[in-house]
Amino acid sequence: MTVPKVRSCGYIHVMNISIRGEKEIKKLKGNMVWRVIVISMASLIMAVNINTFVHTGGLIPGGATGLTILIQEIALQFFDVRLPYTVINLLINAVPVYIGFRFIGKRFTVLSCWVIFLTGIFTDLIPYHVITQDILLISVFGGLINGTAISMCLLMDATSGGTDFISIFLSERRGIDSFHITLMINAVILTVAGLLFNWNKALYSIIFQMASTIMIRTLYHKYQQATLFIVTNKPGEVCEVISKISNHGATVLEGEGSYEHCERNVVYSVVSGGEAGRVIAAVNKEDPNAFANVLKTERVIGRFYQRPAE
Repeated sequence: MTVPKVRSCGYIHVMNISIRGEKEIKKLKGNMVWRVIVISMASLIMAVNINTFVHTGGLIPGGATGLTILIQEIALQFFDVRLPYTVINLLINAVPVYIGFRFIGKRFTVLSCWVIFLTGIFTDLIPYHVITQDILLISVFGGLINGTAISMCLLMDATSGGTDFISIFLSERRGIDSFHITLMINAVILTVAGLLFNWNKALYSIIFQMASTIMIRTLYHKYQQATLFIVTNKPGEVCEVISKISNHGATVLEGEGSYEHCERNVVYSVVSGGEAGRVIAAVNKEDPNAFANVLKTERVIGRFYQRPAE
């Protein structure tokens, strides 16, 4: 009698795994469809931004987009040849895409390739349109729109290509602050643009990049860190919440409340800036009397878990 029970339980267990697996697959497919829709919208926004604000102002954005436009302008001004955006951008992104496939994640890179390809197609197909001739308005609002589109890609675990691949690789795999490297690449592109064409446009391009960077840092927090100090009477539960949501550990410090002179525990941890809000919300649910202080972290030295790209 025991053998049939074991087989029956095993069958039910296999069925449960199968059903759970099917649900995960459906959820993954649903997420993938949503991600493709969002990054496709971002590609369209980037292309419209290029053919309105960027071209109207004669700006040279940073990264692969800026280098592509710079090559187009050189070919047009000096050789009277109009080169397609898509072909140049794909060639420039060849090495960064290889880095993505090799070191970052295949699904992440495939989605990013879709963004690169679709942005190029939209840019070549959508006609130029002038919204305003005010170069300062173009620089500020063009940069904000560009930053919004890039943030949409990053939030869906994709990128617009170019230096983004290099930045993510250096941040995740080498623990290097890639800001200065990206800044140097952009500085070289803008210097060449200033020497060949117009220094005013090059300087306005810096405003464009600053506005874009501000928008990205406002909307996207994965590579920013937050330090948490949580005063609680439930340190074990709080540590478990932090580990479950962020996969980070925590340190429990013993303290004393200055008013009631009673024992207090302080949970100290550093988590991703994008996860800090969810961690605090879960902690408040676990311990409504907890007191939390969230600080912006400038730099972390040591092992800090970054959720890998797929």
